[in-house]
Amino acid sequence: MSTIAGRRSSPVAVVKAEIGDLSPYKRKLRSDSSAEDSSDSLIPSPMQSSPVKWKSPRRCLNDSPKTNTPSKDNGNVSGGKVVKLTKSPVKKKLSDSFLDKPIWNPTDVEQLSSVKEALHVSTSPSTVVCRENEQTTILEFCKKCIELESSGSLYVCGCPGTGKSLLMEKVKENVVDWAKNEGVQPPDVISINCTSLANTSEIFSKLLGKSPVQKRSGGSVSPWKTLQNNYSQKQHSNGINMTLIVVDELDYLITKDRAVLHDLFMLTTLPFSRCIIIGIANAIDLADRFLPKLQSLNCKPMVITFRAYSKDQIMVILQQRLTALPFVVFQPQALELCARRVAAASGDLRKALWVCRSAIEILEAEIRGSIDDLNFPSTDEQFGNILAKQEPTIVRVDHMALALSKAYRSPVVDTIQSLPQHQQIILCSAVKLFRGGKKDTTIGELNKCYIDVCKSTLIPPAGIVELSSMCRVLGDQGLLKLGQSREDKLRRVTLKVDEADINFALQGVRFFRNCLQ
Repeated sequence: MSTIAGRRSSPVAVVKAEIGDLSPYKRKLRSDSSAEDSSDSLIPSPMQSSPVKWKSPRRCLNDSPKTNTPSKDNGNVSGGKVVKLTKSPVKKKLSDSFLDKPIWNPTDVEQLSSVKEALHVSTSPSTVVCRENEQTTILEFCKKCIELESSGSLYVCGCPGTGKSLLMEKVKENVVDWAKNEGVQPPDVISINCTSLANTSEIFSKLLGKSPVQKRSGGSVSPWKTLQNNYSQKQHSNGINMTLIVVDELDYLITKDRAVLHDLFMLTTLPFSRCIIIGIANAIDLADRFLPKLQSLNCKPMVITFRAYSKDQIMVILQQRLTALPFVVFQPQALELCARRVAAASGDLRKALWVCRSAIEILEAEIRGSIDDLNFPSTDEQFGNILAKQEPTIVRVDHMALALSKAYRSPVVDTIQSLPQHQQIILCSAVKLFRGGKKDTTIGELNKCYIDVCKSTLIPPAGIVELSSMCRVLGDQGLLKLGQSREDKLRRVTLKVDEADINFALQGVRFFRNCLQ
């Protein structure tokens, strides 16, 4: 048997050397073979180098766990050149590392007011982002009607806070600017919010008062009839510009017979009508309810649905509002948390703006050292403890988490947290009794569990009569349901709220937390 001089070989190595590698042959590409040949020239032979020690990935700043380090000066050979590997810079604070802008000063009144103004719902951005497709569709619809001097109707629907009204304000401006640039007579724009109407039929009076079409009939004729007559006769409509009518909160025009809603859209079917009617409503199913009737009247509007904002869209819109500021206000992770939570709940951008402003107020309270003045519930004490330990400079994730908990807290949780201690103990006792799969119990059995809980914490329990009256109070508040019986202790008791709401409401108190475990 052949051996290597000066080195003792293992039996396995000798067998492999004599019979070769028994692993199946793998197909190689030409590029692989050439790369393998070039890389073999850079690898030292086993006779010239000591075995390479594998490093832990946690100890290697710039190396992978299997990377070779041939020299002590952190050099690496690549293509005949020595590339020096430098260590990563010292880890900075998270608030200093995510943007080049300086951190804002929350104590500066001017900066604080500018941030709150940028995040206010009434602040209109220069451009509407994440609604480009809807804006293009509405704008092209209006352009086509103006160019052809023909009437038309459009119905815009979507959940609240999806940018419908904001986009229509931009569309009105863009339509007028486009008409001026194209040398076309700009349309007369009429905007009506239905929430300001005393009654639904008043919308025709407002249209008649704001419309350039003059009243031609006597005072006894209704405004709708007057508009109908004016748009039905050619001599009345001659010389009249196109009119863009934007009706917001169209839901308020819904009546039992929907006559006002139908009459409004029928203005576009009159022979000499020059109206472009755009209705805006939150009800997505409103189109399904009144479109069949409008279709039979030959005045079916084109429908555009605004979907709820996604997480990425909310992030883009928030960043757009904050980009104009010359300083950093929010931690990126905090904005992402807000966007994720709001998108999962409703996709309402107004709620996201409110949460961001609330997080800023929490930071203000932290700086003033008056977190207790905000009257946070006991479940948020853990957030208060975290806030007190950190530097009050930027809106962080913990600020945003506290603001979100305020925004999406259930009213049932508030009710449970405001109860007296003994009534809270009764709810804890009911939760413990119903965990075994029981759906209801008697006041007598509930009293036994209630006494056990009180004894475990050395709290004097109330009597059965007081317990029965407290159960009636909880029943009046919608937390328990009591059945009928001749004796109070035989009355059936059922929980009317979710067990998770009780756990969430009382988990901030150690006594209740241990009791509910």
